[in-house]
Parts: sequence; structure tokens; C-alpha cells
Amino acid sequence: MVIGVCTIELHIAGCGSLKEKRGIVKSLLARLHREFNVSVAEVDLNDVWQSAAIAVVVVTNGNAHAEQTLERIVHWIEHNRPEVEVVAEQVELIK
Repeated sequence: MVIGVCTIELHIAGCGSLKEKRGIVKSLLARLHREFNVSVAEVDLNDVWQSAAIAVVVVTNGNAHAEQTLERIVHWIEHNRPEVEVVAEQVELIK
């Protein structure tokens, strides 16, 4: 069993309030869960208007599958959510 964890730091340009930010982040988290069948949560930068940190977790039986899934998720965010910019990402595999 392999647990893949990807922490992604996001910049949300033009966001003017925490309420607006939370709506964008909540929508993104729900969509990632539906599209990729992964667990997702906002894990840091909760009180910063234009930044967010989310964690995506996948449980699988192989390193390669975990890495590929997490990489696809980052690319999906970059290509399908233009209001959100991926600033940094960190992948960790736990065996």
C-alpha cells in the first residue's frame, strides 16, 4: 500500500474577501474529489485572502500510480482553473 500526499500552494488573484476565497477553494476541492476520487482539504493559509494551501491524498498499490495521479491533478488545476495559480507543490509517498 502506498499513500501519496501532494501539498499544493495556490494564489487566487483578484480575490477580495475570505468569503470569496472560500467559495473558490470549496468548489475546487469538491471538483477534485469528484474527478479523481481522492481526499482533499484546505490545510494552511486559511486567513489569507489571495492564498491557499491544499492537500491531496491518494491511496493505491504502487508508487508510479500515486505519482502519476498527483501529477495529473496539478496539471488539471493549472489547465482547468484559470482563476487559481499553482505557486508550489510538494509530493510525498508513504509506504
